[in-house]
Amino acid sequence: MGATRRKFTLEFKTEAAHRVIDSATFIPEVASELSISQEALYRWVKDERIRLEAASSVNEGPLSADERRELIKLRREMAELKKDNEFLGKAAAYFAAKQANKKDLP
Repeated sequence: MGATRRKFTLEFKTEAAHRVIDSATFIPEVASELSISQEALYRWVKDERIRLEAASSVNEGPLSADERRELIKLRREMAELKKDNEFLGKAAAYFAAKQANKKDLP
């Protein structure tokens, strides 16, 4: 028979999410400490970040022209860094495969 599904209170989920958000602790470490799945904690952290973002944006109002320019600039930088990261990941995989092939040769 399947395992009984555990239910957690909203307070527990929020506190667990803030252990990740408010500190430099990683999700796997906190999940292990609390004996919960990493996937569940990941969802809770994601949901809490969305909630915090929505709450802060309600209080701030619309962006100024300078803030909008900075936002556009940062989004461009982020897109470029994502491309660089993707390229580096592919390059690392290529060189790892090439190195593995060298080890296979007599």
